[in-house]
Amino acid sequence: MKTTLLASPLEQKTRFRIQIKHAVAIGPGKADVLQCIADTGSIAEAGRRMGMSYQTIWSLVNAMNRDFISPLVSTQRGGVAGGGTKLTELGEHILKLYRDVELKAQQAIEGQITELVSFIKPDTGA
Repeated sequence: MKTTLLASPLEQKTRFRIQIKHAVAIGPGKADVLQCIADTGSIAEAGRRMGMSYQTIWSLVNAMNRDFISPLVSTQRGGVAGGGTKLTELGEHILKLYRDVELKAQQAIEGQITELVSFIKPDTGA
């Protein structure tokens, strides 16, 4: 398992990405997609809120549904009863696990990241 930790010196915020095997990854982008789908019940609305195209969101959902043991997102086409998108039980569990890992990682490195950022020139990255 490979983990990547990104820190923005301007925001002092870390972004935690977990890569397992050669391509399966869950990181802040996919977690945010899951959260937005959970909040809106719509892939299209999630894309609009995140400033991503429908195709981009759909590609991320397909990748997650393909890479995990069962789908994380369930979709139902429109019609008389209306369509919709929701997280499966596994999707909800994966999102919670990721958010827990993200929080614990942030707490574990908080002091060191703050110190590291203090040595970066203020105009860097602007």
